[in-house]
Parts: sequence; C-alpha cells; structure tokens
Amino acid sequence: MPETLRIGLIGDHDPQVAAHVAIPASLEACGSRLGVPIEARWLPTDRVRDDELRDARSCDGLWCVPASPYRSAEGALAAIHHARTQRVPYLGTCGGFQHTLLEYARAELGMAGAAHAETDPGAAHPLIAPLACSMVGVTGNIRITPGSRASAAYGRDRATERYHCNYGLNPEFETAFAGGSLRVTGRDEEGGVRIVELPGDAFYVATLFQPELSSTSATPHPLILSYVEAVLRHVMRRVALPS
Repeated sequence: MPETLRIGLIGDHDPQVAAHVAIPASLEACGSRLGVPIEARWLPTDRVRDDELRDARSCDGLWCVPASPYRSAEGALAAIHHARTQRVPYLGTCGGFQHTLLEYARAELGMAGAAHAETDPGAAHPLIAPLACSMVGVTGNIRITPGSRASAAYGRDRATERYHCNYGLNPEFETAFAGGSLRVTGRDEEGGVRIVELPGDAFYVATLFQPELSSTSATPHPLILSYVEAVLRHVMRRVALPS
C-alpha cells in the first residue's frame, strides 16, 4: 500500500467555489474508506506547463475541476492531454468535462479550431456552447449506458445528479465523436450528453454534472470512489513493476 496518493487538481483554486471546497473533502473521504491518505495538489492552469508538466507528472491521478474560464485554457488542455496519452487515472467535472471534449476534438478529431463559446463567442466551431437552459443549481436524472465504467461505478444505469453550469457539448458537433474512442455513456432525459469516457483499463471519465457536490464524508460519491480506487490500482501496478 502506498504511503500517500497524490492527486492533482487542474484548476485555479478559489475558496468561494463550492466545488473547490468539496473536492478535497470528497477525496479525503475516499481515502479514509480505502485506508490510504490522499494529498490533493492544486495545479494552477497558468503554471501547469512549467518545467514540461513536472507537477502534473508527479501526480498519481489528475482531476480537472469546475470554475472555468481558467486562467489558462491551454494549460488545462495540456494537463488533460498528458492524462489521456499517458493513461493517468483522470476525472473531469463541469468545466473539466468541457475541456476534456475540447482536448479530444483538437488532438484526435482534427478539429484544431474547436472552441469554447464562453471565451470565444464568435468562434466558427463552438464545440462548447451555451446550454438550452441554464443548469446552475439544477438537479437532473441521468441515463447511463449499461456495461460502461460509469455504470459499474454506480452499480446501476440511472442516477440523479447536481449541476452548476451554463455550457455543454454543442449538439451540432456530437456526430464528430461517433468515430472516435471517446464514448458518450450518460445522457439526461432530453438526450443531452452528460458523461463521456474512454474504454479500457485506465480510468478516464468526465461529467458535466458535479458529483463532488453530493459526496459526503459518510458516503463518498460512487464515481469519485471508483476513480480513487483506480488511482490506487495504478500506483500498485507501478510499484509492482520490476525496476
């Protein structure tokens, strides 16, 4: 068992943001459940690329957190790219979900101009666009694809989750993801994309909703607990490899 799990939080820490308070607490609760201490390290987006992602590379898992626009969208995207290509256990929530889609579209789908309408409202390719209805403070139902990693984490194919967002995947661009490996595994009752993940043994999941907001010390959110379990397995496998 490792002495500590180091989880990097990709984002610009603000103690006034509810998610920024809830995320370290939810990780601590998962660590207590699993019997391993967790160190949550903030990775400011305007510094995350310093020394060739040294701070991100020193982490056992990465989580791209809410509260965008980030000080550096490119810094956030660089850290997400590192997680995806190096198979580092990864979770993205709210703004992290939006930037997960941006990174994949630019790097894997040939959409170099994919943009976020919040920071580039006049973009020709607004991959991330305003939601038809604001989801700030909204609770909604999610239909989860059976057999997906998200379904395994929840132990069921439906969930009710909390949101705090105004932007999501532009439906006009959803078909662009059909040929890629990043899969939609959760939708709301109107069909809006709410969970995406990569298949395989490496944990790589992003949600538009914020599971941290319903995680408690007594009952860690199942998706966050599944993520931390994946980080622990990742470290244990790495320790077991012959030097």
